[in-house]
Amino acid sequence: MTSPAITRRDLFAAATVAGASLRAQAPSADFVEVRTASGRLRGSRSNGLCTFKGIPYTGPISGANRFKAAPKLQPWTGVRDALEFGAPSLQPGQRRNEPAQSEDCNFLNIWTPAADGRKRPVMFYSHGGGFTTGSAASAYQDGGNLARTMDVVVVATNHRLGLFGYLFLGDLGGEEYATSGNQGLLDIQDGLKWAQQNIEAFGGDPGNVMIFGESGGGAKTSCLYAMPATAPYFNKASIESGPGIRMSPRENAAETALLTLKHFGLEKSEWRKLLDIPAEKLLAAQVALGQTGGGPLTMNGGRKGMGGGGRPGGFGPVVDGTILPTHPFDPVAPAVSKNKPLIVGYNRDETIFFFQQQRNTAIFELSEATLKERLAKEFPANAEAVYEAYSKSRPSASPTDLYVAISTARMIAVGASTIAERKYRQHGAPVYSYIFTRESDAIVPGTQHKVGAAHALEIPYKFNITQNLNIGPMTSTTSPEAVKTAHNMSEMWSTFARTGRPAAAGQPAWPAFTTEKRATMEINAECRVVEDPYPLERRLWERLDP
Repeated sequence: MTSPAITRRDLFAAATVAGASLRAQAPSADFVEVRTASGRLRGSRSNGLCTFKGIPYTGPISGANRFKAAPKLQPWTGVRDALEFGAPSLQPGQRRNEPAQSEDCNFLNIWTPAADGRKRPVMFYSHGGGFTTGSAASAYQDGGNLARTMDVVVVATNHRLGLFGYLFLGDLGGEEYATSGNQGLLDIQDGLKWAQQNIEAFGGDPGNVMIFGESGGGAKTSCLYAMPATAPYFNKASIESGPGIRMSPRENAAETALLTLKHFGLEKSEWRKLLDIPAEKLLAAQVALGQTGGGPLTMNGGRKGMGGGGRPGGFGPVVDGTILPTHPFDPVAPAVSKNKPLIVGYNRDETIFFFQQQRNTAIFELSEATLKERLAKEFPANAEAVYEAYSKSRPSASPTDLYVAISTARMIAVGASTIAERKYRQHGAPVYSYIFTRESDAIVPGTQHKVGAAHALEIPYKFNITQNLNIGPMTSTTSPEAVKTAHNMSEMWSTFARTGRPAAAGQPAWPAFTTEKRATMEINAECRVVEDPYPLERRLWERLDP
C-alpha cells in the first residue's frame, strides 16, 4: 500500500507540538495593555517579551464580503484579549494546535520587547505554504526570540488563501469584484496599513518597515514589492526561497473562474451563486481544480520564478493591470520599489524538501545512468549539456546531489539570481544575494541521504529559535554551530531591517550584488562571501532559459 504524501504541515508538525510544549512550560506571564485606533488590547508579558496574538485587522470577510475587499475594522469597547492565535484561512486539513479554520481569518500577531514607543524596526512576515496553505501561528516561525534578542518588532498575518483569496471574478462581477483575484495580497496590505497606524504603540517605527517571507511568502513579498498601493507601507524587503517573477495572467485567471463555475454546474450568468455555496464545498472545488490545473508554485520555475504562468486551475496572484499592474520582476524589476533595498536568495539543497514531501525515494538512489535517463526526459534537447555543466561544476558530487542541484536551480535558484540581476540593473537601492548552506544531519526517511540545506530549513535560523532548533525533521541540531548560524542570520536580517544593509558582528561584510562581481553571502556558522558562485551552471541557464 502506498504511503500518503507528506505535506509541509506534516514535516513541521513536530515543531508545532514542541512549540506548544515550550509555551506550556513557560513561567506565568503577566499582562500588558495597548491602545490601538480600534480599541484596547491585552497581551502577555514574560521574560523580556510582549506578545499579542489574534488581533483582527479588518472587518469580516465572509458572507456578503466573500471575494471582496475587506471592510474597515470596527472599534470595540472595553479591553479585548490578544492571548490566543486567530483562525487560519480555509485550507486542506486542519492545522494542529490552532483554532478552527475560518473565512474570517484576518488576524495578526505581534512580538515586541516592550510596548514603550521606542520606534524599533518592524519586521513584517508573510508565511509560506504557497498561496493555499500555512498560517502565522507555526512555532518554527515564532517571532518572539527574534524580537527579544535583536530588539525589533515582528508582525505576522493570517490572510485569505487559495480560492477565497485569488478567485478572479472581475470579468464576471464588474467593478464590485475588480479586486477579487488579489484579495490575499490586499489582506496583507491591509495588515501593513494597520501596522502603520498602530505599531508605534507596540514599540515599533511605522516609518521603518521590512517585509519578508519564505517560499510562498517570498512570492507574496515579490508581489507586494511590485504593488503601487502597497509602496507607502514598507521600506525594504527580503525574498527567501520564493522568487515571484511572473504571476497568473488575467486570461488564465478568468479561465480558472469559468472552470470553478463548471465544477458546480453553473453558467457564467449564475456566478453569484458562488456567494452562497458553503465554504467547505468551495475548498473541495479548489483542491479538485488544483489537481488538474497548474498550481501557482511549480518545480519548473526558471526565469518565471515560483509564481505563475501555470495552466488555469491554480489559485494565486493575478496580473490584473491594477492591483498588480505587471509581473513583479518581468521583464524588469518594479519601478515602484526602485529605491527600496532588497535581499534575495535560496537554500543550497532546496528540492530535497519536495522530494521528501512526495516520498520520492528513487531520487536518492540515482546512478550516473539513471540520472542521465531522467535528464533526457526533462531536457530532451539539452540533457548532455546539463550533465556536462553540472558534473564539471561539482566533480565530487553524487548523481543524486547533481540532480538536487539541477532541480534546485530550475525551481528556485535561477529565479533568485534573475531577481538580483534585474534589481541591480535599476541602479537604485542595493540588492543583496545569499545562499543558505547550513546542513541538517537528519536523514531523509527511507534513504541514507542527509536532508542537507533543504527548502524551509532556514526558517527557525532567521527567527533565532536557538533553544529548539531540533523541533522537526527538517531542522538541525542544537550544536554550537547551529546556534551560531541562527545568531548570524537573525542579526543580518534584523540589521537590514534597521539600516538597509545586512550585517552580523564577526562575519564578513556583505557587499551588494552587481552583475560584474555577483557577490553572494553563504550563510552558515562561519559565513563567507563568494563572487559568482557556480559560474558554469549560471552560463548554462543563461543559454537554456534566457
